[in-house]
Amino acid sequence: MDTLFTIFLLTLLPPLILLLFFTFLAIKIFTGKSINNPDYPPVKGSVFNQLFYLNYLYDYQTQAAKKQPTYRLLAIEQSEIYTTDTRNVEHILKTKFGNYSKGKYNQDIIQDLLGQGIFVVDGDKWRHQRKLASFEFSTRVLRDFSCSVFRRNGGKLVKAISELAVSGQAAFDMQDILMKCSLDSIVKVGFGIDLNCMDGSNEESNRFMKAFDDSNEMIYWRYVDPFWKLKRALNIGSEAALRKNIKLIDDFVQNVIKTKKNLSALKRDLNVKEDILSRFLVESEKNPETMNDKYLRDIILSFMFAGKDTTANTLSWFFYMLCKNPLIQEKVAQEVMDITCSNENLNPNVDDFVTTITDATLEQMHYLHAAITETLRLYPVVPVDGRCAEVDDILPDGHKVKKGNGVYYMAYAMGRMPDIWGEDAETFRPERWLNNGVFQPESPFKFIAFHAGPRTCLGKDFAYREMKIVSIAILCFFRLKLADETKIASYRTMFTLHMKDGLHLYAVPRT
Repeated sequence: MDTLFTIFLLTLLPPLILLLFFTFLAIKIFTGKSINNPDYPPVKGSVFNQLFYLNYLYDYQTQAAKKQPTYRLLAIEQSEIYTTDTRNVEHILKTKFGNYSKGKYNQDIIQDLLGQGIFVVDGDKWRHQRKLASFEFSTRVLRDFSCSVFRRNGGKLVKAISELAVSGQAAFDMQDILMKCSLDSIVKVGFGIDLNCMDGSNEESNRFMKAFDDSNEMIYWRYVDPFWKLKRALNIGSEAALRKNIKLIDDFVQNVIKTKKNLSALKRDLNVKEDILSRFLVESEKNPETMNDKYLRDIILSFMFAGKDTTANTLSWFFYMLCKNPLIQEKVAQEVMDITCSNENLNPNVDDFVTTITDATLEQMHYLHAAITETLRLYPVVPVDGRCAEVDDILPDGHKVKKGNGVYYMAYAMGRMPDIWGEDAETFRPERWLNNGVFQPESPFKFIAFHAGPRTCLGKDFAYREMKIVSIAILCFFRLKLADETKIASYRTMFTLHMKDGLHLYAVPRT
C-alpha cells in the first residue's frame, strides 16, 4: 500500500504542482486588468504569447500594430501597452515625461547586466550621468579626437577587407569586422585605450563581445520567462550561463578601468582629457564613495553598449540594404567619389584617403546621410523601447493607462506603418529624406531611432559621424555583394537589432 502511495505521489505530484502553478499564474495575469473595458487598450493576449513568435517577434508586432496601433499584453502584475501612435510616443517621452520612468519591472530585468548605468536609472543618477556625458559630447576636443579615431579605424577596416580578399577568403562576415571596429572605436574615444580588436590578436576582446551579445539576448529572454528569478536563485539553465557571461564582462571592464587609471596617473601632469572616462574619473576622485569602481563599471558598460551596437548593427543592415539595392549602392558610391574627388585618382592610398574625410566632407554627403537614416527607419538599433507609468494617465489616442503599466513604442513596427510613412513604408527609399537633394529631418517622435524628449540619445551625431566615415572608406574602395543573394537576413531577438548569423559578403575592388 505504501509503495502504491509513493508511486502515486512521484507520478502525479509534479504535474499537479505544475498545474497549480499555472492556474495561479493565470489568475494573476487575468485578474484586475479591466480586460473588457473599452477605455483601456484592447487585449491581444499575455506577454507569454510572445514565446510563440520570439524568433520573429518584431515582425509579429508589426502585423499586430497594423490592425491595432495601440494594444495590450497582460503580465503578472501589470499590463504592457504597445503603441505605434506618434502622439502617444511624444506623450510618454516628452509631454508627460515626469509621469513615466524606467520602472522597477524593467530595472529588475536589466540591472544584472547594465547595473546603474544611464539606460537603467532614473532621477538624480540619470541626471548626473547625463550632465557629465552631455558636456563631453559637446566639446570640440572630443569631436576632433573621435574623427581621428574613426578615420584611422576606417582605414584599418579597408585594409582588413583587402587582406581577406587577397588571402583567397573572398566571402567574409562584415558584421563581425564591424563589431570589432566599433568596439575599438568606442573604447579608444570613450576610455582612451587601444584594444586592437581588428588585428585578431585580442582574444579577450573577442570573448567579451560574444559574452556581451549573448547576455543581451539572455536578459531579453527574461521578459517571457516566468521562472527566471527562480533559475537565477538556483543558478541553473540560462541564468547560470548569464552569470558566467556577466562575470567575464565584469572582469573585462574592470581591466579597462585599471588600465585607464594607470594611464591617467602617467599623464596627470599633462592634463590630457580627450576621452569620456577621464571626466568620470575626475568625478570619482571628488566623490569616491558614490562613484566607486562598480558605478564606473556600469557607466562604462552602458557607453560600450551604445557605442558598439549603434554603429555596428546599423552599418550591417546598411550594407545589407545596399547589396539588396545595387542601384542605390552605386548612387551612394558616386556621391562619395564626387565629393572626395577619389574618381580623379584611380589608385588612392587608403591612409591618405581617410585623412581627407573632414567635417566639411561629411556635411556634403546628403544622399549617404539619407541612406543611413532610411536604414535606421527600417532597422532601428533598439526595436522596442518604453517607459513605466508612475501615475494613472490617459494617452492622446484616448486609452487609459494604470499606474504601474508599461507603455512601449515599437520603433521597428513604426518604420513599417503606412499611416506614418505612406504606402511604400516597407520600401528602402533614401529619397524620402531629400528635398531638392538636401537632407530633411523628420519629427523625432516619428523617426524614433535615437529616442526623443529629455532622454534623446546624446551620441546621435557621434554615431552618424562614425557610420559615415566608415561607409565612405569602404564604398570608395569596394563594391559589395551578398555571398548568397537568395538569403533574407533575420535578427536575433534581443535589446538591439543584431543580425542573425552574420553578414557574409564579397568585396570587389573598385580600382
